[in-house]
Formats: sequence, C-alpha cells, structure tokens
Amino acid sequence: MEWPAFNDEGDLPVGLYRAGLREVLDHFGQSSTRRQIIATRLERIYQLACSTGQVARFGVFGSFVTEKEEPNDVDVIMIMEDSFDLASVSGEAALVFQHNEADAHFGASVFWVRRSAALGGEQAMIEHWQVRREGGRRGIVEIVAEGS
Repeated sequence: MEWPAFNDEGDLPVGLYRAGLREVLDHFGQSSTRRQIIATRLERIYQLACSTGQVARFGVFGSFVTEKEEPNDVDVIMIMEDSFDLASVSGEAALVFQHNEADAHFGASVFWVRRSAALGGEQAMIEHWQVRREGGRRGIVEIVAEGS
C-alpha cells in the first residue's frame, strides 16, 4: 500500500486505510525504539486475537498511526463474530479482551464488540474511532488478512 502523507496535525488524512499486518508494522513500527516496542505489542495482540478464529474486523487508531515519534501506546478496536465466546478464551489471549488487563499486560487500549452490537453497523463502528479526543477527525488503519 502507498501510505498518504500525514496532515498538518501529524495524523493520517481522514479515512480508513486497509493494509496487511506486515505493511502496518513496517510503516509505523520502525522509526524509533519506542515504535518498535509498540509494533511488537501490536503484532502479539493481533496474533492472540486471531488465534480465536473470531476476528471480523481489526482497527488501529491513536498515536501509533501518526507521525508522533514517541507514541503512548497502541489503540485497537475489534469487531468479533457473533459466535465469539469470551469464556472459551484462556491464557494470554484472554487478556486481550479485558480492557484493563490489556493495558497492564500489553500497554494497549483494546476495545471490542460482537458484530451484532456494532452501533450503526460495522463500518460506522470502525469509522467512529476517527474522532479525536480534541475534536476533529483523523485517519485510522484496518489490518486485513495478507493479500486481501
């Protein structure tokens, strides 16, 4: 994927950018030691979430997908299949789906819902995370299966 230039605020332009995990890690996870650490965390979270076989959509937003040299953490929104049963997930993978534990263990803010609970539909749910705390909107990234 050819990534757009960051805007004047250092964010991706408004939009949803779909890319494979390797493309995301290569683009956002290499320019500093801090980014490399966070990229490793994101990769682990993605692997653990996907190990459930229930991930429908996986979005990344916040400072990691900006030009900020030292991002705070990685922010993730997942939409899971309706058949996803959290009680069947154990070990480290279970931590991904518990917000406070994901923050403590991975240094990540992870939010998730089942497809049927995605307010306004899946696309609207993902796009909602373009809204910045300070107001305004920014671009976000959706990690898709390689070759999609």
